[in-house]
Amino acid sequence: MAERMIERRWESTGIFSRALRTALAPAAWGYGAFMRVRNSAYDRGIFRSYPLDLPTVSVGNLTVGGTGKTPMAAWIASAISDAGGRPAILLRGYGGDEALVHHLLAPRAIIIAGANRRASAAEAHARGATAIVLDDAFQHRRVKRDADIVLISADRHRQVRLLPAGPWREPLESLRRATHVVVTRKRTTPLHAKEVLGYATRMAPEAVPVIVHLAADWLVQWGTTTRKPVDALAGNAVLAISAIGDPRAFEAQLRASSARIASRSYRDHHAFGLGDAARLAREAEGAQYTVCTLKDAVKLGPLWPPSAPPLWYLSQRVSIELGAEALEGLARRLSRPANDR
Repeated sequence: MAERMIERRWESTGIFSRALRTALAPAAWGYGAFMRVRNSAYDRGIFRSYPLDLPTVSVGNLTVGGTGKTPMAAWIASAISDAGGRPAILLRGYGGDEALVHHLLAPRAIIIAGANRRASAAEAHARGATAIVLDDAFQHRRVKRDADIVLISADRHRQVRLLPAGPWREPLESLRRATHVVVTRKRTTPLHAKEVLGYATRMAPEAVPVIVHLAADWLVQWGTTTRKPVDALAGNAVLAISAIGDPRAFEAQLRASSARIASRSYRDHHAFGLGDAARLAREAEGAQYTVCTLKDAVKLGPLWPPSAPPLWYLSQRVSIELGAEALEGLARRLSRPANDR
């Protein structure tokens, strides 16, 4: 896949990959200069930001994909609901899968997908929302926000190289805009997550430090309420299907159960078709389990042949290892009327 090949070129220490990154360095410098000028224009008020007329929090990142924005945004929305508010999650709707996942992860939230965040916010207000959660909006500076939560993946943390020479959307110095720096981890150790957090907070010393473990929770059979512990995979042949930003972290979670993995990965947000489902179902005949992510299950599940072996997805549990009180306090503030915050 082209996307996997690009990621390998970003990460590889091979001669060809290093030469390619060197060739792309001028474009990356130009991109970085553009982002710095753009951010400076917003900081100085040359470019204006507009309020959404409701308490607003952004959940975003500095890199391309794979940091856990969707489960984190859903967690924040659920915490606002628990505190008595009625949140709306606004997202661009790219690929269509995030909206479906949010409906499952945050069933009490209003979910609105659309490129125009201002129009989406007006719709949310009309539908009774009391707070806004912006999914993937750190770079969307036209919208004012009360808090900026920025995610960094400890699993994918590497040298900062801006697009197109690397996966970084903005220079690391942009972390200074963050109110909360959240390091997420799936397969890496708590110690490494703390090291990454220490590195990040040196750039944003005033931001609240948070570590989140996106832990493997249950195997859930698509279309049913049947679920099993992940340990049920131990010793079994598993067909692992994913179309996400970091398929290796997903596969590592399955391997941690001592499963024997055959990987079928697609580009992020891949739109599965009937042909994909039929081919994968035939491959599933040779495995004891066929497992995908929730993000993939909402697209692949409705196409899965009824006669095929069951399709399972791996649910993720958001576990706050550091900074839980700060995030819960933020949710409580966002759930209150503006004059009470």
